[in-house]
Amino acid sequence: MNSSVIVFPGSNCDRDISVALEKLQFKNKMVWHKDTELPKSDLIVLPGGFSYGDYLRSGAIAAKSNILNEVIKASNDGCLILGICNGFQILIEAGLLDGALLRNKELRFLGKDVFVKTINNKNKFCNKYKKNQILKFNIAHNEGNYFTNSDHLKRLEDNELIAFKYCDAKGDSSEKNNPNGSINNIAGIFNDKKNILGMMPHPERMVDENISSNDGINLFASLLN
Repeated sequence: MNSSVIVFPGSNCDRDISVALEKLQFKNKMVWHKDTELPKSDLIVLPGGFSYGDYLRSGAIAAKSNILNEVIKASNDGCLILGICNGFQILIEAGLLDGALLRNKELRFLGKDVFVKTINNKNKFCNKYKKNQILKFNIAHNEGNYFTNSDHLKRLEDNELIAFKYCDAKGDSSEKNNPNGSINNIAGIFNDKKNILGMMPHPERMVDENISSNDGINLFASLLN
């Protein structure tokens, strides 16, 4: 499977995602944000980091990069798009996903492991997980508080467009287990066609149980299924 990782000034998880992809035998290429053409890609990843130093708003400047025009075209043609952390923020700023990512509820940066629950596994990204499977992922963000209006929230729920929710080790998704204040504990969402996934947690940091866990490996394995 051919993959492309988009690299912006300030990206700091581009190598991490490349290592994760290559571990599963993806044929991966790194693409600079000023490029105007994409390599042949079955999957495009917008990685985590702090593109352009998070000036204006997180992801706002990166969403205007040359290569994003090609990412948008590819998404319209059905290419799989994965945005992780800052990549999720870029997807929202580019209009590929709806909603907003606000400052964390406690107005401080969060960097820690959290539990998330797989809400929908009937898609290309999560088919190797069981529904309601509890996973340990890492988060590292300052603006990860997902918000949307009531109409869109209902559409997310009714159409099974919520990928993951924050929870505890037993799967409880109540407010006390919400690290950043995201509405309904949402940690990741799909677009209507489910070929785009945006998520704040970092699955690419959880692909080796010797240094963390391997809970993230099945997200990438799902893409090959």
